[in-house]
Amino acid sequence: MATEAPTIRRTPLFDKHAELGAKMVFFAGYEMPIQYEGIVAEHRAVRNNAGLFDLSHMGEFFFKGRGAGATLDRIVSSDIAGLAVGQARYGLLTNERGTIVDDVIVYRISDGEYMMVVNAANIAKDRAHVVAHLNEDVALDDRSYATALVAIQGPRAADMLAAQTDADVRSLPSFGVTHGRVAGARATLARTGYTGEDGFEVFVGNADAPRVWDALLAAGREGGIKPIGLGARDTLRLEARFSLYGNDIDETTDPIEAGLGWTCKLDKEFIGRDLIAAKKAEGPKRKISGLVVQGGVARHGHEVTRDGTVVGRVTSGTYGPTVEKNIALAYVPTPLSKVGTALGVRIRGKDVPATVVKTPFYSRGTK
Repeated sequence: MATEAPTIRRTPLFDKHAELGAKMVFFAGYEMPIQYEGIVAEHRAVRNNAGLFDLSHMGEFFFKGRGAGATLDRIVSSDIAGLAVGQARYGLLTNERGTIVDDVIVYRISDGEYMMVVNAANIAKDRAHVVAHLNEDVALDDRSYATALVAIQGPRAADMLAAQTDADVRSLPSFGVTHGRVAGARATLARTGYTGEDGFEVFVGNADAPRVWDALLAAGREGGIKPIGLGARDTLRLEARFSLYGNDIDETTDPIEAGLGWTCKLDKEFIGRDLIAAKKAEGPKRKISGLVVQGGVARHGHEVTRDGTVVGRVTSGTYGPTVEKNIALAYVPTPLSKVGTALGVRIRGKDVPATVVKTPFYSRGTK
């Protein structure tokens, strides 16, 4: 029996990417831009000026009801109950085994309403996971396919966005959330991002996305803004040591070994809490570690070695244009995770030298 080909989605900004000459790839069920001018040029634009990202493939779940905050506090690892209106927080969806279903950001957008942003490839899985743990007095509205997300990131992002919105974005704190109009479109704006730079994520309806995209590109033209594809998004986030679901974290990894124990508020009840607390107490057998690789670019899946013996595996690797080094993340046995440890990465059959280093590889203000 023949099986149907998977449906490939396009974001509301697909035509804009085509007009800009983007190279398109398939990612998380979507046809997405991987680069326009080139990964290194786009990466440096974000570090030095600003970049504009189409993140409309991401999922947006909205929760309403008097018990929404308490319910989400039991579903998400971080302190959701402590969020004030206008605040957002990064956290994890964890399962009964104490491993990671997804990493998410939860935004308290009004007294009785919260928004959760989930990874594009996990929308269906996350929705099923959340629904299975919702109280009857909390309603879930999945607006993933009706919501567009445009991110503007970089040291000049605030001024560029301020020119196109009536919201006071300059005074919005990190992980702050507000409402306003951007290029005349109703929007939710958050000072969040995935690049290691200052920046904002702008949530609008699909129909408004092209207008917002054009307006922000125009506002930033003199300041050096560039459209940014998935390629530079990956190099930027890896320099900042942000985890990528499906590479660095998944349902085979737990928060402690993944370096995300700080997201777990262990003095409250949440799914998988007891197993995560036990792992923290006993110490993980392996840890994700940062590597600087000499003599080659490590990639996802490459083996990590010690004296010729395979001891781990690379989860993410690239050339970091800002740090000007070949960098990687890899799970290695805890005794080998100490900064300064000499390891190898097996690239095309050869073990090239690698050293465990402190992460993040890049922090704002160090360039």
